[in-house]
Amino acid sequence: MELKWGTRRARWAAVVVVAVAALVGCGSEQGESGRDGGVPRGSGVPEVDDEKDLPELPLDRYEFSTRDSEREQQAADRFTQRCMKSHGFLDFPRQWREHDITMSNRLIAVAISTTLYGSLDLDGARRRGYGVERDALEKYEKEHAGKGRLVTPDEYEVLRGEGAGRKVPEGGCAQAGARRVRADVKDETLLMRYVAGRRTALDKAVAKDPRMRRALDEWADCVADKGFKRYASPEAAFRDKAWGRGQEGDTKRTRRERDTAVADIECKREHNTAGVWWAVAAEGQRRDISRHRSAYEAVRADQERVRATVRGVLGGGA
Repeated sequence: MELKWGTRRARWAAVVVVAVAALVGCGSEQGESGRDGGVPRGSGVPEVDDEKDLPELPLDRYEFSTRDSEREQQAADRFTQRCMKSHGFLDFPRQWREHDITMSNRLIAVAISTTLYGSLDLDGARRRGYGVERDALEKYEKEHAGKGRLVTPDEYEVLRGEGAGRKVPEGGCAQAGARRVRADVKDETLLMRYVAGRRTALDKAVAKDPRMRRALDEWADCVADKGFKRYASPEAAFRDKAWGRGQEGDTKRTRRERDTAVADIECKREHNTAGVWWAVAAEGQRRDISRHRSAYEAVRADQERVRATVRGVLGGGA
Protein backbone atom coordinates (compact mmCIF):
# COMPACT_ATOMS: atom_id res chain seq x y z
CA MET A 1 0.00 0.00 0.00
CA GLU A 2 1.51 3.28 -1.07
CA LEU A 3 0.83 6.70 0.43
CA LYS A 4 1.25 9.75 -1.78
CA TRP A 5 0.93 13.32 -0.67
CA GLY A 6 -0.51 16.47 -2.16
CA THR A 7 1.47 19.25 -3.83
CA ARG A 8 1.92 22.82 -2.74
CA ARG A 9 -1.34 23.80 -4.43
CA ALA A 10 -2.83 23.02 -1.01
CA ARG A 11 0.18 23.46 1.26
CA TRP A 12 -1.86 23.32 4.42
CA ALA A 13 -3.74 20.16 3.50
CA ALA A 14 -2.25 16.70 3.68
CA VAL A 15 -3.85 14.80 0.82
CA VAL A 16 -3.53 11.06 1.16
CA VAL A 17 -3.93 8.87 -1.88
CA VAL A 18 -4.05 5.23 -0.95
CA ALA A 19 -2.85 3.35 -3.99
CA VAL A 20 -2.96 -0.36 -3.47
CA ALA A 21 -0.35 -1.05 -6.13
CA ALA A 22 2.64 0.90 -7.36
CA LEU A 23 3.55 -0.19 -10.87
CA VAL A 24 7.29 -0.11 -10.42
CA GLY A 25 10.13 -2.58 -10.31
CA CYS A 26 11.20 -5.16 -12.82
CA GLY A 27 10.14 -8.71 -13.53
CA SER A 28 11.07 -11.48 -15.91
CA GLU A 29 9.40 -14.33 -17.69
CA GLN A 30 10.00 -17.65 -16.02
CA GLY A 31 9.31 -21.14 -17.26
CA GLU A 32 7.26 -22.34 -20.18
CA SER A 33 4.04 -23.42 -18.51
CA GLY A 34 1.88 -21.21 -16.34
CA ARG A 35 0.21 -21.87 -13.04
CA ASP A 36 -3.33 -23.18 -12.88
CA GLY A 37 -5.26 -21.54 -15.73
CA GLY A 38 -5.02 -17.87 -16.68
CA VAL A 39 -2.26 -16.93 -19.10
CA PRO A 40 0.70 -19.33 -19.45
CA ARG A 41 4.10 -17.92 -18.53
CA GLY A 42 5.30 -18.55 -22.04
CA SER A 43 2.82 -15.88 -23.16
CA GLY A 44 4.83 -13.17 -21.42
CA VAL A 45 3.52 -13.49 -17.88
CA PRO A 46 5.94 -12.38 -15.15
CA GLU A 47 6.08 -14.26 -11.88
CA VAL A 48 4.66 -11.72 -9.42
CA ASP A 49 4.72 -12.23 -5.66
CA ASP A 50 5.55 -8.65 -4.71
CA GLU A 51 5.15 -5.14 -6.14
CA LYS A 52 8.81 -5.05 -7.15
CA ASP A 53 8.18 -8.02 -9.46
CA LEU A 54 5.84 -5.98 -11.67
CA PRO A 55 7.58 -4.65 -14.80
CA GLU A 56 6.86 -1.21 -16.18
CA LEU A 57 3.73 -1.03 -18.31
CA PRO A 58 3.79 0.47 -21.84
CA LEU A 59 1.68 3.49 -20.84
CA ASP A 60 4.05 4.42 -18.03
CA ARG A 61 6.47 6.14 -20.41
CA TYR A 62 3.71 8.53 -21.46
CA GLU A 63 3.06 9.76 -17.92
CA PHE A 64 5.21 11.94 -15.68
CA SER A 65 7.17 10.08 -13.02
CA THR A 66 7.23 11.13 -9.38
CA ARG A 67 10.63 12.70 -9.99
CA ASP A 68 9.28 14.60 -13.00
CA SER A 69 6.48 16.04 -10.87
CA GLU A 70 8.84 16.99 -8.06
CA ARG A 71 11.21 18.78 -10.43
CA GLU A 72 8.35 20.55 -12.19
CA GLN A 73 7.13 21.86 -8.84
CA GLN A 74 10.64 23.05 -7.99
CA ALA A 75 10.88 24.88 -11.31
CA ALA A 76 7.45 26.44 -10.78
CA ASP A 77 8.62 27.61 -7.37
CA ARG A 78 11.61 29.32 -8.97
CA PHE A 79 9.35 31.15 -11.42
CA THR A 80 7.01 32.08 -8.57
CA GLN A 81 9.90 33.46 -6.57
CA ARG A 82 11.01 35.60 -9.54
CA CYS A 83 7.46 36.89 -9.96
CA MET A 84 7.24 37.84 -6.27
CA LYS A 85 10.57 39.66 -6.45
CA SER A 86 9.37 41.58 -9.50
CA HIS A 87 6.48 42.87 -7.35
CA GLY A 88 8.79 44.17 -4.65
CA PHE A 89 9.18 41.19 -2.35
CA LEU A 90 12.93 40.90 -2.80
CA ASP A 91 13.44 38.48 0.08
CA PHE A 92 10.65 36.09 -0.94
CA PRO A 93 11.99 32.56 -0.32
CA ARG A 94 12.25 29.68 -2.76
CA GLN A 95 10.38 27.50 -0.27
CA TRP A 96 7.39 28.88 1.59
CA ARG A 97 4.23 27.81 3.34
CA GLU A 98 0.91 29.58 3.56
CA HIS A 99 -0.28 27.99 6.80
CA ASP A 100 1.25 26.04 9.64
CA ILE A 101 0.45 22.34 9.42
CA THR A 102 -0.40 20.90 12.82
CA MET A 103 -2.27 17.88 14.07
CA SER A 104 -5.06 20.19 15.25
CA ASN A 105 -5.70 22.15 12.04
CA ARG A 106 -4.86 19.71 9.25
CA LEU A 107 -7.38 19.05 6.53
CA ILE A 108 -7.40 15.46 5.36
CA ALA A 109 -8.71 14.22 2.06
CA VAL A 110 -8.56 10.48 1.56
CA ALA A 111 -8.93 8.99 -1.88
CA ILE A 112 -9.05 5.23 -2.20
CA SER A 113 -7.54 3.91 -5.39
CA THR A 114 -7.14 0.21 -6.04
CA THR A 115 -6.06 -1.92 -8.93
CA LEU A 116 -8.00 -4.97 -10.03
CA TYR A 117 -5.49 -7.25 -8.33
CA GLY A 118 -5.23 -5.22 -5.10
CA SER A 119 -2.30 -5.33 -2.70
CA LEU A 120 0.65 -7.73 -2.55
CA ASP A 121 1.97 -6.54 0.82
CA LEU A 122 1.67 -9.66 2.98
CA ASP A 123 3.34 -8.17 6.07
CA GLY A 124 1.05 -5.15 5.82
CA ALA A 125 -2.00 -7.41 5.54
CA ARG A 126 -1.00 -9.22 8.73
CA ARG A 127 -0.66 -5.90 10.61
CA ARG A 128 -3.49 -3.76 9.28
CA GLY A 129 -5.74 -5.90 7.08
CA TYR A 130 -7.12 -3.55 4.42
CA GLY A 131 -6.37 -0.41 6.45
CA VAL A 132 -3.77 2.31 5.94
CA GLU A 133 -0.49 3.07 7.69
CA ARG A 134 -1.52 5.18 10.66
CA ASP A 135 1.96 6.63 11.16
CA ALA A 136 2.24 7.92 7.58
CA LEU A 137 0.42 11.22 8.14
CA GLU A 138 2.42 12.07 11.25
CA LYS A 139 5.63 11.22 9.40
CA TYR A 140 4.59 13.48 6.53
CA GLU A 141 3.84 16.35 8.89
CA LYS A 142 7.17 15.98 10.66
CA GLU A 143 8.98 16.09 7.32
CA HIS A 144 7.01 18.98 5.79
CA ALA A 145 5.38 21.14 8.46
CA GLY A 146 8.48 23.23 9.15
CA LYS A 147 9.73 23.64 5.58
CA GLY A 148 9.80 27.12 4.15
CA ARG A 149 9.05 30.51 5.64
CA LEU A 150 5.46 31.40 6.46
CA VAL A 151 4.26 34.04 3.99
CA THR A 152 3.11 37.44 5.24
CA PRO A 153 -0.41 38.77 4.56
CA ASP A 154 0.97 41.24 1.98
CA GLU A 155 2.90 38.46 0.23
CA TYR A 156 -0.17 36.21 0.22
CA GLU A 157 -2.22 38.78 -1.67
CA VAL A 158 0.28 38.84 -4.52
CA LEU A 159 1.09 35.12 -4.30
CA ARG A 160 -2.56 34.16 -4.77
CA GLY A 161 -3.89 37.30 -6.45
CA GLU A 162 -6.56 37.78 -3.80
CA GLY A 163 -7.41 41.34 -2.88
CA ALA A 164 -4.08 42.71 -3.98
CA GLY A 165 -3.99 46.46 -4.33
CA ARG A 166 -1.76 46.21 -7.36
CA LYS A 167 -1.76 44.64 -10.79
CA VAL A 168 -0.68 41.00 -10.54
CA PRO A 169 -0.91 37.98 -12.88
CA GLU A 170 -4.22 36.14 -12.98
CA GLY A 171 -4.28 33.77 -10.03
CA GLY A 172 -1.27 35.48 -8.51
CA CYS A 173 2.41 34.63 -8.80
CA ALA A 174 1.85 31.03 -7.73
CA GLN A 175 -0.32 30.27 -10.76
CA ALA A 176 1.94 32.34 -12.99
CA GLY A 177 4.87 30.18 -11.94
CA ALA A 178 2.98 26.98 -12.71
CA ARG A 179 1.89 28.33 -16.11
CA ARG A 180 5.44 29.35 -16.99
CA VAL A 181 6.73 25.79 -16.65
CA ARG A 182 4.20 24.65 -19.26
CA ALA A 183 4.36 27.69 -21.51
CA ASP A 184 5.81 25.65 -24.40
CA VAL A 185 3.24 22.85 -24.18
CA LYS A 186 1.19 22.53 -27.38
CA ASP A 187 -1.88 20.78 -25.94
CA GLU A 188 -2.12 20.78 -22.15
CA THR A 189 -5.50 19.05 -22.13
CA LEU A 190 -4.05 16.17 -24.11
CA LEU A 191 -0.97 16.10 -21.88
CA MET A 192 -2.98 15.99 -18.66
CA ARG A 193 -5.97 13.84 -19.61
CA TYR A 194 -5.35 11.65 -22.62
CA VAL A 195 -3.23 8.87 -21.11
CA ALA A 196 -5.24 8.77 -17.88
CA GLY A 197 -8.42 8.43 -19.90
CA ARG A 198 -6.99 5.67 -22.07
CA ARG A 199 -5.67 3.83 -19.02
CA THR A 200 -9.12 3.91 -17.40
CA ALA A 201 -10.78 2.53 -20.54
CA LEU A 202 -8.13 -0.14 -20.95
CA ASP A 203 -8.38 -1.19 -17.30
CA LYS A 204 -12.10 -1.81 -17.82
CA ALA A 205 -11.27 -3.98 -20.81
CA VAL A 206 -8.77 -5.98 -18.74
CA ALA A 207 -11.46 -6.71 -16.16
CA LYS A 208 -13.67 -8.18 -18.90
CA ASP A 209 -10.94 -10.19 -20.60
CA PRO A 210 -11.67 -13.96 -20.40
CA ARG A 211 -8.11 -14.68 -19.25
CA MET A 212 -8.47 -12.23 -16.39
CA ARG A 213 -11.90 -13.53 -15.49
CA ARG A 214 -10.47 -17.07 -15.23
CA ALA A 215 -7.62 -15.81 -13.08
CA LEU A 216 -10.03 -13.98 -10.76
CA ASP A 217 -12.30 -17.01 -10.52
CA GLU A 218 -9.32 -19.13 -9.45
CA TRP A 219 -8.33 -16.51 -6.91
CA ALA A 220 -11.91 -16.29 -5.57
CA ASP A 221 -12.16 -20.10 -5.25
CA CYS A 222 -8.87 -20.14 -3.39
CA VAL A 223 -10.01 -17.49 -0.88
CA ALA A 224 -13.29 -19.31 -0.35
CA ASP A 225 -11.45 -22.62 0.13
CA LYS A 226 -9.52 -20.98 2.97
CA GLY A 227 -12.81 -20.29 4.73
CA PHE A 228 -13.53 -16.71 3.71
CA LYS A 229 -16.15 -14.89 1.66
CA ARG A 230 -16.02 -15.37 -2.09
CA TYR A 231 -15.34 -11.98 -3.68
CA ALA A 232 -15.54 -11.05 -7.34
CA SER A 233 -12.04 -9.55 -7.22
CA PRO A 234 -9.34 -8.40 -4.77
CA GLU A 235 -10.64 -4.87 -5.28
CA ALA A 236 -14.06 -6.00 -4.04
CA ALA A 237 -12.42 -7.59 -1.00
CA PHE A 238 -10.58 -4.34 -0.27
CA ARG A 239 -13.81 -2.33 -0.46
CA ASP A 240 -15.93 -4.68 1.68
CA LYS A 241 -18.06 -2.44 3.94
CA ALA A 242 -17.62 -4.99 6.72
CA TRP A 243 -14.17 -3.53 7.38
CA GLY A 244 -15.74 -0.27 8.57
CA ARG A 245 -13.45 2.10 6.68
CA GLY A 246 -13.57 5.56 8.23
CA GLN A 247 -13.15 9.09 6.92
CA GLU A 248 -9.36 8.95 7.09
CA GLY A 249 -9.24 5.71 5.13
CA ASP A 250 -8.45 3.29 7.95
CA THR A 251 -10.43 0.20 8.93
CA LYS A 252 -11.32 -1.57 12.18
CA ARG A 253 -8.54 -4.12 11.60
CA THR A 254 -10.51 -7.00 13.09
CA ARG A 255 -9.04 -10.48 13.16
CA ARG A 256 -11.44 -11.50 10.39
CA GLU A 257 -10.34 -8.59 8.23
CA ARG A 258 -6.65 -9.28 8.72
CA ASP A 259 -7.04 -13.00 8.07
CA THR A 260 -9.06 -12.27 4.91
CA ALA A 261 -6.38 -9.87 3.66
CA VAL A 262 -3.69 -12.48 4.26
CA ALA A 263 -5.66 -15.18 2.43
CA ASP A 264 -6.28 -12.69 -0.39
CA ILE A 265 -2.56 -12.18 -0.96
CA GLU A 266 -1.59 -15.81 -0.43
CA CYS A 267 -4.06 -16.83 -3.14
CA LYS A 268 -2.73 -14.17 -5.52
CA ARG A 269 0.74 -15.59 -5.02
CA GLU A 270 -0.43 -19.16 -5.49
CA HIS A 271 -2.20 -18.37 -8.78
CA ASN A 272 -0.01 -15.49 -10.01
CA THR A 273 -3.06 -13.25 -10.28
CA ALA A 274 -1.06 -10.04 -10.56
CA GLY A 275 1.20 -11.56 -13.21
CA VAL A 276 -1.81 -12.43 -15.35
CA TRP A 277 -3.21 -8.93 -14.82
CA TRP A 278 0.07 -7.38 -15.95
CA ALA A 279 0.29 -9.55 -19.07
CA VAL A 280 -3.27 -8.78 -20.17
CA ALA A 281 -2.89 -5.06 -19.37
CA ALA A 282 0.43 -4.77 -21.19
CA GLU A 283 -0.97 -6.47 -24.28
CA GLY A 284 -3.91 -4.09 -24.43
CA GLN A 285 -1.76 -1.03 -23.85
CA ARG A 286 0.72 -1.95 -26.58
CA ARG A 287 -2.16 -2.43 -29.01
CA ASP A 288 -3.71 0.90 -27.99
CA ILE A 289 -0.44 2.77 -28.44
CA SER A 290 -0.09 1.29 -31.91
CA ARG A 291 -3.62 2.32 -32.87
CA HIS A 292 -3.36 5.88 -31.50
CA ARG A 293 0.34 6.51 -31.98
CA SER A 294 0.02 10.13 -33.11
CA ALA A 295 -1.86 11.13 -29.93
CA TYR A 296 0.56 9.29 -27.68
CA GLU A 297 3.55 10.81 -29.42
CA ALA A 298 2.01 14.27 -29.08
CA VAL A 299 1.77 13.66 -25.34
CA ARG A 300 5.37 12.46 -25.28
CA ALA A 301 6.56 15.55 -27.16
CA ASP A 302 4.84 17.85 -24.68
CA GLN A 303 6.36 15.91 -21.81
CA GLU A 304 9.79 16.59 -23.30
CA ARG A 305 8.96 20.28 -23.66
CA VAL A 306 8.15 20.48 -19.96
CA ARG A 307 11.31 18.57 -19.06
CA ALA A 308 13.38 20.90 -21.22
CA THR A 309 11.96 23.95 -19.43
CA VAL A 310 12.63 22.33 -16.06
CA ARG A 311 16.22 21.52 -17.03
CA GLY A 312 16.69 25.11 -18.13
CA VAL A 313 15.63 26.30 -14.68
CA LEU A 314 17.09 23.62 -12.44
CA GLY A 315 19.84 22.11 -14.58
CA GLY A 316 20.66 18.41 -14.31
CA GLY A 317 18.96 15.43 -15.93
CA ALA A 318 15.31 14.92 -16.89
